[in-house]
Amino acid sequence: MSSPFDAVLEAPFGKLGVRVADGAVRELVYLPESTPAVDSDDALIRRLAHQLDAYYADPDAPFDVPLAPVGTAFQHRVWRAICAVPRGRTTTYGAIAKAIGSVPRAVGQACGDNGLPIVIPCHRVVSASGIGGFAHHVDGYLLNIKHWLLRHEGVMLI
Repeated sequence: MSSPFDAVLEAPFGKLGVRVADGAVRELVYLPESTPAVDSDDALIRRLAHQLDAYYADPDAPFDVPLAPVGTAFQHRVWRAICAVPRGRTTTYGAIAKAIGSVPRAVGQACGDNGLPIVIPCHRVVSASGIGGFAHHVDGYLLNIKHWLLRHEGVMLI
């Protein structure tokens, strides 16, 4: 059976599905540990894998792979605001909403729709009363990934 991903990379928290097209990373998807790894000889995927491994070793490691995020103009505004949150810090859905003239629920939906997590660090966005959700989930392995990413980046969890 073939994979729906161009590659499935090992990660400290499970697996990461990768889709690329036209010389850019199009999508990253958090997958459970049980998902089989899928290797790729694609130069862009190898470059991304190298940068991800560097990030797993050092949360200050930068990403500079070409990205092609798919979304609405509003989602792109939210994602740009997320990218401005430095490593080791968090912000709230409400703070982003205020900064871009929106409402927290809409910001939360845009965070959940982020197709390039880690690189667009939506894990740094939390609710005013706790960690909030992650990738449209409030429990399970996806929320465990958010906890892992925040701990890895040195954020004290609520």
